[in-house]
Amino acid sequence: MKNKNSESTSIAINEAQLLLAEKRTSLSVMRTGIAVLALPLSVLSVLIATSKYYDVLTVIPLLVPLGVLVLVLIALGVYLIFRSMVRMRHYEHLIRQLKLKHSLIAEFID
Repeated sequence: MKNKNSESTSIAINEAQLLLAEKRTSLSVMRTGIAVLALPLSVLSVLIATSKYYDVLTVIPLLVPLGVLVLVLIALGVYLIFRSMVRMRHYEHLIRQLKLKHSLIAEFID
């Protein structure tokens, strides 16, 4: 009986470690999304700051593809941030369920 109880505790601890590792991965994805979102903003700020040095009508063939790329990067950054937030909420829910199921590990997980 004691062996089965320790095996159950070991499995619960492994589940908690797995869920926490997945949560860390989601945080890394969020960090990447924030970095991807910051890149187009910095490019746009440089273009606005240097706009007095060029004529918009002469460089429009360059600005249109750049604008499309900026929009794609913004969409990708927002998607990564949103996806990681949803996944973190899911992992938080699973961790909460695990804490309710195994009271032994509940004291170690916030």
